[in-house]
Amino acid sequence: MLTEAVRDVPATAAIFGFFASMWFGWAQESPPAKWRPWLLLGSVTSLLTMTAGALLTWRNWDATTAFDEDTSKTFGIVVGLEVLLAGAGAVVLSLRGRRELVPVWIALVVGLHLFPVAALLAFPLIHLVGALVTIAALVAVPVARSRALPVSAVNGLAVGGVLLTAALVCLLAAL
Repeated sequence: MLTEAVRDVPATAAIFGFFASMWFGWAQESPPAKWRPWLLLGSVTSLLTMTAGALLTWRNWDATTAFDEDTSKTFGIVVGLEVLLAGAGAVVLSLRGRRELVPVWIALVVGLHLFPVAALLAFPLIHLVGALVTIAALVAVPVARSRALPVSAVNGLAVGGVLLTAALVCLLAAL
C-alpha cells in the first residue's frame, strides 16, 4: 500500500498533514459550534504530523525517492494543471455567485489529480486517498443540504479527515 521509495513516505506525511490542516481550517468558516473543537484538534494534529513528517524526511534525505529528472518534470506538469483547473473553476464559480461550491470544486480537482500522482510515484496509498477525496467532494453538497450544514464544513471535515488519516498512516510507517 506504500511505496518502495523510503524518503517519499515521510514526505507524504508532511504534505498530507499540511493540506489536511488547510482543509480543517476551511471547514471552520462557519461550522456548527460543536464541531469547532474537533476541527481545531484536526488542524493541530495535522500540523504536528506535518512537522514530524518533515523532520523524518530531512533525516532520510539520502534515502530512495521516486523523484528523478523525468518524474519531477511530469509531477510539476500534473500539479501545474491541478492549480490551473482549481483556480479557473474557483473564479468561474465565484463570478457566477456560487462561492459555496469553490471548496468542493477544489477538492474534486485535488482528488482527481492524485491518480496520476499515485501512478507516477508508484504509491498505491495515494490512489486510495484520491478516490476518497473525490468521493468526499461528490457527496459534500448533497450531505450538507440534506442536513442544513455549510458545504465548506462538510467538505473540509471529510477531506481533512482523509488527508490526516493518510498522513498518520505514512508517519507511522516512516517511524
